[in-house]
Amino acid sequence: MNAVAMYTDTESSKLSISELVEQHATLVKRIAYHLIARLPHTVDVDDLIQAGMIGLLDASQHYNASQGASFETYAGIRIRGSMLDEIRRNDWAPRSVHKKAREISDVMREIEQQEGRHAHDSEIAKALGLSIEEYHQQLRDSAGHQVFSLDEFTDNDEANAHPITPTLSGPVDSLQADGFQEAMAEAIKTLPERERLMMGLYYNDELNLKEIGEVLGVSESRVSQIHSQTVIRLRSKLSDWLN
Repeated sequence: MNAVAMYTDTESSKLSISELVEQHATLVKRIAYHLIARLPHTVDVDDLIQAGMIGLLDASQHYNASQGASFETYAGIRIRGSMLDEIRRNDWAPRSVHKKAREISDVMREIEQQEGRHAHDSEIAKALGLSIEEYHQQLRDSAGHQVFSLDEFTDNDEANAHPITPTLSGPVDSLQADGFQEAMAEAIKTLPERERLMMGLYYNDELNLKEIGEVLGVSESRVSQIHSQTVIRLRSKLSDWLN
């Protein structure tokens, strides 16, 4: 059954796939510009728009209104998911950046297990054999990658799409997803207060780094460092799930 035949409301049933794509092209641009504001300058908004159009076309072909979601809601999920997949395929972070981020995560976990508290910048830098300036530079280097990495933690695109599409997750997959979400929520609760506030401002209130800096009273560059360190800290706390 094609997408048009599955529409249950009168207005939608009159639209062809090409008309759906044309009507919702602005949705692709809106999502692309929302994402690009949170990504490094190396990511091209036109690449996101192109990927988003593919997601929109896919949505128009697989939408099933009987599942209860509007086309715009369903398309938004598919569009954003397609853009994130494009970013994953073209990861701009060199291997050295990934390696350093893993090293920081490992050191963080070791310190926090030994001390029973959050690891401080100076402790992490010392354990890595770096000056505090060198450690902060490593955080800056990984900042662009980490902005996206947290989306991997919170991206529910496919999970949200499953009830709408014919393919459903199995019971084991569902339990694992639920368990991870619970672990993620608990990990966020244990973050230092400033990091927890910063994440809320960034992901819930959708402020940019400059605006968050004004709230916290620090520079935009420092917010970027804090964000990168927070994501790495979350990775260390969720290492059993991610490995």
